[in-house]
Amino acid sequence: MRAARWLSTSGGVMLAGLLERVRTPEFVTDVLQIAKCVIAATVAWWLSVNVLESQLPFLAPWTALLAVHATVYRSLTRGVQTTVATTIGVGLSFLVGGLIGVSVWTFALAVLVGLAGSRITGLRSEGIAIATTAVFVLGSGFGEQAPLLADRLIEVSVGVGVGVAVNVLFVPPLRDRQAERYVGSLNHRIGEVLIEMADELAGSWNSDRAEAWVAETESIDEEVAQGWQTMRFARESRKVNPRRYVPTSLRSARVRDRAAGEVEYEGILGRLDEGVSHLRHLARILRESTYAEAPWDEEFRHEWVPIVRDLGRRLQGDGDGDGDGDGEGESESDGIGERIDTLARRFSGPDGVPAGDLWPVYGALLTSVRHLLVIVDDVTLAREGTSGS
Repeated sequence: MRAARWLSTSGGVMLAGLLERVRTPEFVTDVLQIAKCVIAATVAWWLSVNVLESQLPFLAPWTALLAVHATVYRSLTRGVQTTVATTIGVGLSFLVGGLIGVSVWTFALAVLVGLAGSRITGLRSEGIAIATTAVFVLGSGFGEQAPLLADRLIEVSVGVGVGVAVNVLFVPPLRDRQAERYVGSLNHRIGEVLIEMADELAGSWNSDRAEAWVAETESIDEEVAQGWQTMRFARESRKVNPRRYVPTSLRSARVRDRAAGEVEYEGILGRLDEGVSHLRHLARILRESTYAEAPWDEEFRHEWVPIVRDLGRRLQGDGDGDGDGDGEGESESDGIGERIDTLARRFSGPDGVPAGDLWPVYGALLTSVRHLLVIVDDVTLAREGTSGS
């Protein structure tokens, strides 16, 4: 009975995780790209066999696959490069095969020239197609193909044209949702670290926990780098994308808001990048403070810990904070800055700084939290403006 209950629970968790993964913009985009590749290759093959009656029906579907990229702009630019590179490869094959003949040495020569040509500026992204096309043409019975140079070039053009057309006409990719998702994930992770810091600092903690927070900030940094890459894809996906030219009245409100918020999301990511740096600085201060001989001042801890917790909740968008837990009902959204200033004034007077070696730590902690608060305010306002709220 327990085993059945465990299997039922774990199965439900796995199913929920799978459904969550399926709903992500990345998964949907990958599925669409695979479907478009299949459609493009199949259509190009059908045209090559039934319309062009090609004796080499792989050239068109192969170049069609090469032309289906993550964005419409990339499909067009890479499609041009593929066409040029493949045309050079076909021409190289006919030149080598026609003048010298096909042998081990001439085959190697064609591949060598093709690989050297792939380094040409402007063809680097798809330049390898020069060599691969030469391999295909020379390795598939060149003697029968010699009179059909024009046909091979037509097949290449058809393949690239089909690939670009499929990517343009069938749900051309817009990457705004991926960029938006990264921003939301970064907000959550930074806020989670702040809340975890507050929970640990409210009781006992050690240098191992502080070291874990530093490591987490480094992991968040990696996600920020991925976010910048996704943001560049989002910007590129807007270029020559027909979905941008859909009449405004036909777009959903969310799509209109995302279109208007492109620059704002780049600004948000930049501010979050700064926020990760301040969070790492905060974690390092806490790590170093564990080696100090003097204990933390309990009054400072009692005031500072709830500020950090509320700041993390605000970044995660939880809405109402719990203040300092004393039941006074202080607003998290409006009172954090004032609470930081009040605490700083209290401990900056001649009688306010506690004895011991930790007074510089308190000043550094307050400064770091102040910087994070400014960033949180900027991110919150920018996200509200981007979402049209």
